[in-house]
Amino acid sequence: MEHTATAGTTPSAAPLPEVSDLLDGLPRQRGATTAPAVPAPVSVPAPPSRPRALRVRRILPTPTGTPFTFGYAVLLAVTSTIATCASPSLRHAIYQASSTDVAHLLRTPVQVLIASALWVAGGFTSPYVICFLLVLTALERRLGGARTAVVFLLGHILATLATEGTVGVAVLAGHLPDSSLHRLDYGISFGVATSVGALAGLLPPWVRWPMLTVFAGMLLEDLSAFTDPMTDWGHLISLTIGITTWPLIRRWHRERSGQLQPG
Repeated sequence: MEHTATAGTTPSAAPLPEVSDLLDGLPRQRGATTAPAVPAPVSVPAPPSRPRALRVRRILPTPTGTPFTFGYAVLLAVTSTIATCASPSLRHAIYQASSTDVAHLLRTPVQVLIASALWVAGGFTSPYVICFLLVLTALERRLGGARTAVVFLLGHILATLATEGTVGVAVLAGHLPDSSLHRLDYGISFGVATSVGALAGLLPPWVRWPMLTVFAGMLLEDLSAFTDPMTDWGHLISLTIGITTWPLIRRWHRERSGQLQPG
């Protein structure tokens, strides 16, 4: 006789698989993506500081950055070399022909005003050579070459006319001998002194006033020595001319800064 289960008795259920096994067996849902890993922040290196050599080059003239000052400096180097190599008699003749004395100003004013600015009184050792390089470079970087040339020539011409005009009047009045009409008067110092005064107007006050004080003090010391009072007065006049240009050069500087800014 077969053995049968009695009513009300149920067979034992098979054990369920692990839930983790079921989840592993489910197909991946379409479009489901895992969150991308966030990359670690990359540290950006600080821009390298400008080499010291480049910063030094900013204060000296360059062919592309300050063409007027650079070209003028090369020309002065050539003429100074010629004056150094020439004999004393030839050098004196060259200076005399380039002198902006009263006699030459009455005969050929334009020629001697230009020629006198081609020489450096004292040659390479003159302190005005250093002032020329530093001051005109700084001025040209702020104003441009053409306007820097205008400032330089303005002081060179006006201070020359003021001093030599005074000499001419003094000779006519009998206070100076006729030989004063042929005095040697050449060099770049009047234009440099005017450029110093003009540049001061573009600098912050903490640089402007000490610079003017030191430079004016040097000029007054030279004047007190009374070795060449007419030229020393010309330097003070030139510095004053440069200071009077402040409204003009500040406007030029604003215009140039606006042109250099990207539109």
